[in-house]
Amino acid sequence: MSSRTNWRSQRIKYLYRVVDNRAGNRRPPLLSVSIHHGVVRRDSMTGDEPRADDLSTYKICARGDIVLNRMRAFQGAIGISLQSGLVSPDYLVLRPSPLVEARFLHHLFRSTWFIGEMISRLRGIGSTSQGNVRTPRINPEGLGDIEVDLPPLDEQCRIADFLDVEISRITRLEDARRRQVSLLRERLASRWSEQVTGLGSAYGWTALRRFIVSITDGPFGSGLTSDHYSSDGARVIRLGNIGQALFRNADKAYIPVAYARQLRHHEVRSGDLLIAGLGDENFPLGRACVAPEGIGPAIVKADCFRVRLDQRRVTHAYAAWVLSSPPVTDQVMLLARGATRARINLNVAREIAIPVPPLRDQSATCGALTHIRNEVGLIEQGCVRQLDLLAERRRALITAAVTGQMDVTTARRVSA
Repeated sequence: MSSRTNWRSQRIKYLYRVVDNRAGNRRPPLLSVSIHHGVVRRDSMTGDEPRADDLSTYKICARGDIVLNRMRAFQGAIGISLQSGLVSPDYLVLRPSPLVEARFLHHLFRSTWFIGEMISRLRGIGSTSQGNVRTPRINPEGLGDIEVDLPPLDEQCRIADFLDVEISRITRLEDARRRQVSLLRERLASRWSEQVTGLGSAYGWTALRRFIVSITDGPFGSGLTSDHYSSDGARVIRLGNIGQALFRNADKAYIPVAYARQLRHHEVRSGDLLIAGLGDENFPLGRACVAPEGIGPAIVKADCFRVRLDQRRVTHAYAAWVLSSPPVTDQVMLLARGATRARINLNVAREIAIPVPPLRDQSATCGALTHIRNEVGLIEQGCVRQLDLLAERRRALITAAVTGQMDVTTARRVSA
């Protein structure tokens, strides 16, 4: 039975050695630290490689080293490297002492208790709870100063074995739920594509300019900068607000109402159609939504378009669904301009072609797609809740085991 009577307290810096070997001319594989997957090859996460002449300052880690992303360690960006490789110069590379089980040390680093200790020692501006810390970093000195209770080596191994098995089981369940979410989203995209493609076959495709009453984009350059923002006032509609046939209200920004009046050419009213003129890895270029009721005084930002259509022919709700559909966003990508990021301008936006059925069919299409998304969304929400519970279970299990609150031989919690 586990007993903390034979655990000894010491500063964690005595359990590892900080390694700072630079690459120079050596070029082992480039590695990165993922919150979900630990230390992995960087090319498995992205195809964007840094320039070769930048790699000379990168650190070399060996198999069995613990690599810690100083800026995201409090979010779980810590892992044991399974191979030699290069990591960012800003990472910490820790080589566990022969007197400590590396897997136990790794689990300890990821425990809720230890993460709390790291957060209290972060150096940066902002709040980790709000997710707005700028350049937060755990320094080697701050990390090493954390005092931990360490069990004997054989008990460290038992705890690590137990956690490896249990966490592997949780990870398999998480992977299954993530695959389910991915399949649900594919199902929605497929039904969406079928609906819009069918309308295109039945009614043809017509350029948006045929129905536009008014269109504008946001002010560029010095017309709207960070210096203009305020804590309240007129709303600034940004790219993050424009979802796929869905207004995203979280990303709020404001400018003084008096200044918004000077920018009235860029005004947004409730019910206006909003189109994204810039895409990224999460959201497609050309997606659209409708400005919600009660938006109040508002303007549109650069790379966003405010459009008013002749709604006797095309409703804004229908246009938002069709513009956000895979067939149309694929079309927009072909029209896009920009070498590094896909972007469209006002002239291109006018040329986006959509199918235009009678108003009754537009209404039926909105209803059908809303039903499908709600149906998929309910199942997806259930999966997300399960993922949250599994993540909570992982954190609780790790913390209980590495702090001696659980007897890993019987997996029963023991009294303190």
